Amino acid sequence: MTAAVVALALLAALAVFQGLLVAGRPLGRFAWGGQQDVLPVGLRVGSALSIALYAAFAVLILQAAGLISPLPAGFADVAIWVLAGYFVLGIGMNAISRSRAERLTMTPVVVLLAGACLLLALG
Repeated sequence: MTAAVVALALLAALAVFQGLLVAGRPLGRFAWGGQQDVLPVGLRVGSALSIALYAAFAVLILQAAGLISPLPAGFADVAIWVLAGYFVLGIGMNAISRSRAERLTMTPVVVLLAGACLLLALG
């Protein structure tokens, strides 16, 4: 249950962050390679899509924690492993970012998300 709470809290924080990026706040140095402070329209659309993805991830995490069950069990059992792998890939992508701010901020966040999803997958 702790892993799910950690993952959900991080996803909520990331959704707020992406919403700020969509709204044009000058936080781009923490995302999308960190090359622009204010994101151009294309990356703002990407941030909006990220929020939708985080919502889907939250449903999967809630199911993996046994709190809801809207998805077929077999699908959810595999999908939480895929999500853990996605976050492991995210560790590498954030770690090699040209943006120091993104590397130092987002890499630990994704490490925690990967770990939480791995614990849920194993659980």
